[in-house]
Amino acid sequence: MTKIEVTGIAASDGIAIAPVYLLTEPDLTFDRTTVEDAEAEAVRFDKAVEQATAEITQIRSIAEKSLGAEEAQVFDAHLMFLADPEFTGQVREKVSSEAINAEAALGDVSDMFIQMFSAMEDNAYMQERAADVKDVSTRILAALLGVKLPSPATISEEVVIVAHDLTPSDTAQLNKQFVKAFVTNIGGRTSHSAIMARSLEIPAIVGTNSIVSQVKDGDLVIVDAIEGHIIVDPTEEQVKEYQEKAQAFEEQKAEWAKLVDSPSETKDGHTVELAANIGTPKDVTAVLENGAEAIGLYRTEFLYMDSSDFPTEDEQYDAYREVLEAMDGKAVVVRTMDIGGDKELPYLELPEEMNPFLGYRAIRISLDKKDMFKTQLRALLRASVHGKLRIMFPMIATLQEFREAKSFLLEVKEELLSEGVEVSEDIQIGIMVEIPAAAMLADQFAKEVDFFSIGTNDLIQYSMAADRMNERVSYLYQPYNPSILRLIKNVIDASHAEGKWTGMCGEMAGDQTAVPLLLGLGLDEFSMSASSVLKTRSLVRRLNLTDMQALAEKAINECTSSEEVVALVEEATK
Repeated sequence: MTKIEVTGIAASDGIAIAPVYLLTEPDLTFDRTTVEDAEAEAVRFDKAVEQATAEITQIRSIAEKSLGAEEAQVFDAHLMFLADPEFTGQVREKVSSEAINAEAALGDVSDMFIQMFSAMEDNAYMQERAADVKDVSTRILAALLGVKLPSPATISEEVVIVAHDLTPSDTAQLNKQFVKAFVTNIGGRTSHSAIMARSLEIPAIVGTNSIVSQVKDGDLVIVDAIEGHIIVDPTEEQVKEYQEKAQAFEEQKAEWAKLVDSPSETKDGHTVELAANIGTPKDVTAVLENGAEAIGLYRTEFLYMDSSDFPTEDEQYDAYREVLEAMDGKAVVVRTMDIGGDKELPYLELPEEMNPFLGYRAIRISLDKKDMFKTQLRALLRASVHGKLRIMFPMIATLQEFREAKSFLLEVKEELLSEGVEVSEDIQIGIMVEIPAAAMLADQFAKEVDFFSIGTNDLIQYSMAADRMNERVSYLYQPYNPSILRLIKNVIDASHAEGKWTGMCGEMAGDQTAVPLLLGLGLDEFSMSASSVLKTRSLVRRLNLTDMQALAEKAINECTSSEEVVALVEEATK
């Protein structure tokens, strides 16, 4: 038998060897049939409800331990429906009165409830119940059909998760004690599942196109998430070879760990700041363990995404204070809410848009919904006395947007001071540069902002007119393209001309091919997944600034493609 090798995009470094756990939706199709013994069919339905109740209770318990009580509350609504005689009673009634199988009766009743809740357009809470009914009826149906539903939260042995894609909530349920790696059909280095994998330090390969159809549950696989390939049903020799590679990688990580307290300094004495990106206060532990010198991006939208309603001012204040205190005087760049695009909130009604990535999102929502924005700004300003806070506005396209956001921030500050609330006098206010218009007008922005942070994930997709989630145009996601490097140079040069600093919080900041170029372009702060900090520090300490300046200049002025730039970097950093 020919060994299967699958290739994809290495999204989170590491090597894993374990059986496959297929996280795919099973086939839940059924035929509508008549039954002779309606009573026995009702008993079969009751047993399926009991099984679904036991499964959800177990998942709820695991979710509470791993995610917290608030996140586990979603399962309470599921258990309520399972215990609701209005719901289950109507299914039994249908089985009895129409002499049909339980699957068909369940489908009819659940469809009716889903339509009823979905129609309540003026009640967001009741509309959300439609999703609960769908989840519950799917679980009962699976029990009736004898089909096992996948549940990442209940995994209790070492596995490699294989899925078409992983949602942020799927990824949040992964227990790294048991989940040794994951592999998906779709996605790129900048997809949310990839970013979360790096935060959790779980090896990951994405964008394989076909992995789900090439493996089955229990297949032994080797995941080489350094090179980006998967070996299905490996030989004993291959298992031994990759066990040695995994050991060598762990030894390399141990070498990097020795640099945890070392300066991020080139061989010729130029110092840069290596920072980390976080999504929640829990991520700060990894930031400190990996020796990051700051937090270059705190993605506050996770506060909103992990809540069933808008987080209150006090809830946000507690989260921001916790991070600032834990960083103990090191800078923390907090990005105001960046909802929209692929990040939706069930309790915030956003319009259907043809292209939400170019639509109503981030600062555009904040400036439109000032009450929501004010709550966040008040919480941030109150927390500012607990550390070194820097506030960053996302998705800024025009100077007018920045001026309006900054003016509103200063209004909120004055209001707090008049209430007798203490606010730090040392808060820098900056913008995320992710729209080409802002990058091109950086010289004007630099006169008014305190800093820039370049968000390359979006800057690249907007510059190349190529959706970074679309595999068909993924070849155009080109961080090393000379056009992108020129935009980055324009932003850095503009900030330095005004005595300001520029950071980068996109995935490019921790990319080992990009780091030498960014160093040569004069980038001041590199912010990345915490797990990439020590590897990047090791690289920086092996480079000369003067050599990298010559490299960057050559890449910008002489290269015509990404491939030429990559070859140039490889030659220069041998």
